[in-house]
Amino acid sequence: MMLSVADIRVAYGQSEVLHGLNFAVASSEIVAIMGRNGMGKTTLMKSLMGIVPTKSGAVRVGEAEITSLRSYERVAKGMSYVPQGRMIFSTMTVEENIETGLFASGDAKVPGDIYELFPVLLEMKGRRGGNLSGGQQQQLAIARALATRPKVLLLDEPTEGIQPSIIREMARTLKRIRDQRGLSILVSEQVLSFALDIADRILVLENGEIVHEDKRANVDEAAIAKFLSV
Repeated sequence: MMLSVADIRVAYGQSEVLHGLNFAVASSEIVAIMGRNGMGKTTLMKSLMGIVPTKSGAVRVGEAEITSLRSYERVAKGMSYVPQGRMIFSTMTVEENIETGLFASGDAKVPGDIYELFPVLLEMKGRRGGNLSGGQQQQLAIARALATRPKVLLLDEPTEGIQPSIIREMARTLKRIRDQRGLSILVSEQVLSFALDIADRILVLENGEIVHEDKRANVDEAAIAKFLSV
């Protein structure tokens, strides 16, 4: 397994928000974690990235145990993260944004294959990140994450605030990234159509526990939709 999560528990003060999660993501597999707001998806992503401390449990990337590592050390071990809301540097150019990911890979300049995946970013590489549309900023955030040459890519709610045509294009790009790079992708999502479009497996998170799991081929859409409806 490329990403292994064993009995992860996360608490804010006295209140535990993730209750012993166990799952794994294989090489070249895309797993979607679905659930309504407030169910623990973002907390899970932040804990995997070392932004939120875990109370107990273990996280591994390949053979490397990374549970006690800081965020930048996890990046060096092959983890990369696109947070909710994208968090690009709005005053820096597109190219400068992507270059911030190069420290981990040791590349001197942005590899051409990144611009190949996101041609729009090549056209706009001198433009400030803040002047891009939401969809372009999301592509930029993914490009920056790929510049670290990760083994595991974490995407937190990538479709949020993005128009449907761009969402479909993003789905195609993510599958292409997976196929070309053998990357493992864990994506948290509320849009079921997007998850069904890209994921090999779907997990549903409810109140900090995994309550449902399906391979893409066996997905019961109605059952998952029920978890997502308020």
